[in-house]
Amino acid sequence: MTRTIKALVRAPDPLTQSAVSGHLGSAPNIEIVSEERPDPADVAVVVAERMTVEVTSLLRKIKATLRVPVVLIPSEIERADLFMAVECNVVAVLPRAAATSKRIEEAVLTAATGGGVLPSKLLGELLRQIERMQREVLSPHGLHNSGLTPREIGVLRLMAEGLDTAEIADKMCLSERAVKRVIFGVTRRLNLRNRPHAVAYALRSGVI
Repeated sequence: MTRTIKALVRAPDPLTQSAVSGHLGSAPNIEIVSEERPDPADVAVVVAERMTVEVTSLLRKIKATLRVPVVLIPSEIERADLFMAVECNVVAVLPRAAATSKRIEEAVLTAATGGGVLPSKLLGELLRQIERMQREVLSPHGLHNSGLTPREIGVLRLMAEGLDTAEIADKMCLSERAVKRVIFGVTRRLNLRNRPHAVAYALRSGVI
């Protein structure tokens, strides 16, 4: 049985809100939820003219409170705004001129299953921005895209292989105290609960 996807729609005016909600609500496997309902949403759909301060604030609020992927339908989006949108959990961008009801529905279903939708030009620009950030910001400070240093990645990789602190210290030619400092630094900086959580973070980030 196909799971019903619950979508929250936010639009700049009642007419657009009604139209997008109506299109999505008519799909057999999508249910529209309101902010007043206790049911949690699986995906948020945000329609906007452009990435204004108000829209960015809304996206950050959705990220902080709902923690769900976002489908953004802008009339226009600047290159400089793209990275900010991705940081706010936007996984799909549909230019409003091309946002048919079918494409919106497909984007919602894709977002709900962990996928993303970006026009090829925007995808290329996002990749260039990530490469630029790695080259100009992270690499000069010895950081990876995950926010981990090479030493931290090495320690986490050995932890994932089941080695204890002494064994990791021996493998990496460090003292046990240094290994413990690395682990403590990672968990505190990234707000991770414990060692298994740190290993899980490294796995999800694709660094080990």
